[in-house]
Amino acid sequence: MQELEKIWMNGELIDWADAKIHVGSHGLHYGSGVFEGIRAYETPKGSAVFRLTEHLQRLQNSARLLNMELPFTLEELRSASMKLIGANGVAECYLRPIAFFGYGELGVAATGNPVDVVIMSWPWGTYLGVDGFEKGIRAKISSWTRVGPNVIPHVAKATGIYLNSMLAVMEANRGGYDEAILLTDDGFIADGSGENVFIVKDGTIYTPDLAASILPGITRDTIIQIAEDLGYPVVQKQLIRTDLYLADEVFMTGTAAEVTPLREVDDQPIGAPGPITLKIQTAYLDTVRGKSERWSHWLEYASTERARAEA
Repeated sequence: MQELEKIWMNGELIDWADAKIHVGSHGLHYGSGVFEGIRAYETPKGSAVFRLTEHLQRLQNSARLLNMELPFTLEELRSASMKLIGANGVAECYLRPIAFFGYGELGVAATGNPVDVVIMSWPWGTYLGVDGFEKGIRAKISSWTRVGPNVIPHVAKATGIYLNSMLAVMEANRGGYDEAILLTDDGFIADGSGENVFIVKDGTIYTPDLAASILPGITRDTIIQIAEDLGYPVVQKQLIRTDLYLADEVFMTGTAAEVTPLREVDDQPIGAPGPITLKIQTAYLDTVRGKSERWSHWLEYASTERARAEA
């Protein structure tokens, strides 16, 4: 991670090195936090944050599912995000808002603990590597099962849930694969460690529905809208692992991963990148980089002029 100058923490811009929490913070011990991953892109009109408002709305929803009351409004968090981009002066960056129960009591219940809210930003390139982004990655079905809807609220982007993802991707990496794909208890495809999954078969795009314990991804929603606007039918349904093996194309989506094709699943070769994946990948990148007006309403522009940010 490349360190920048400032981090926004509990309403203030502070020096990067001063952004510290107490070791007794509840979120450190129990994973009682929520977060978002958001990208800002350099465009012809300046730095643009992609679907910032929707990400912050999901942060609020995640907090609500953890009975966490955020001490800042959506507009205050939006303003803080823009201010942070300006303070660090980096047009293209990754934003990480996080809220967690802080230092107070250390019982399992977070009763009475304050809620700390932090926003970080740093430059982050292609998440799964440039070669994987262009030629496709290798994925493995994980031995770890995706958490179910009555185990933990899987629609929340909560810190503790990502232990499930961490175990899956570390297992895959140890086996020489780039990414993991988790299944539900019933054996249906859920999602990757940090991405949603799409399958292309006979010109139709399929993706697991929300009943498969998936995170309702904002990039997933973006790709569904783009694909339908481009004339491709999109079906949300239960999928099984052999649907991956027999697919014409498979790709994964996420804020970090963007649109990444898969060239193998469990050593089964898949044509990658396929023509439909390439069209969607191109449309997505043109959108986030401000090269297409078709979906330009998803871009929220920020100033990277330090003087204006500090004024």
